[in-house]
Amino acid sequence: MFPALLHDVLVWAIPVLVAVILHEVAHGYVAYLLGDPTAKQAGRITLNPIPHIDPFGTLILPLLLILVQSPFLFGYARPVPVNFARLRRPRRDMVLVAAAGPVTNLLLAATFALVLPIVWSAHLPTGQQSLLAQMVLRGVLINVVLAVFNLLPVPPLDGGRVLAGLLPPMLASLLARIEPYGMLLVIALVATNAASVVMRPLIRGLLGLLL
Repeated sequence: MFPALLHDVLVWAIPVLVAVILHEVAHGYVAYLLGDPTAKQAGRITLNPIPHIDPFGTLILPLLLILVQSPFLFGYARPVPVNFARLRRPRRDMVLVAAAGPVTNLLLAATFALVLPIVWSAHLPTGQQSLLAQMVLRGVLINVVLAVFNLLPVPPLDGGRVLAGLLPPMLASLLARIEPYGMLLVIALVATNAASVVMRPLIRGLLGLLL
């Protein structure tokens, strides 16, 4: 039991940590470049994982999913604080800040995909090579899933913020009213499998391009 759990933690949890932490760092860094220093002042533009860890989303949730042998693994880091009012061009820059997280995950997925054949061709002991290859492969999968999920056009997900920045102000205002109930809507979409219906073709298409 313990060796199997340790194996699962290594091949799943490490790629999850990399994916969710760099996702949040990207939000904060792009916001800083566009005029909002809130994340920098809060010490969140850092690769040190400790400031980004959410006890439930980064540690407990992924571990629970591993323990129940879930077919997928999911997690999240503490959201980086962004003050959209401090951005130089709030409506345009909100789109760029929101898109930075999913774009970073797609770049990470592409990077993992490029590393995978290097791992398989490396002269490593069989066990180490297999473990590393599984970790890299899951890095591709996790980052693709995280990017697609966050681009669902439901606030407060990144896709909702991107959509709000692209819509005319009146429609954007209507969309913003959904945000207090957004996570409940997301949970409902996941629970009813509606999110999976939308996400699955996109995930398969991206994985087909990368692997």
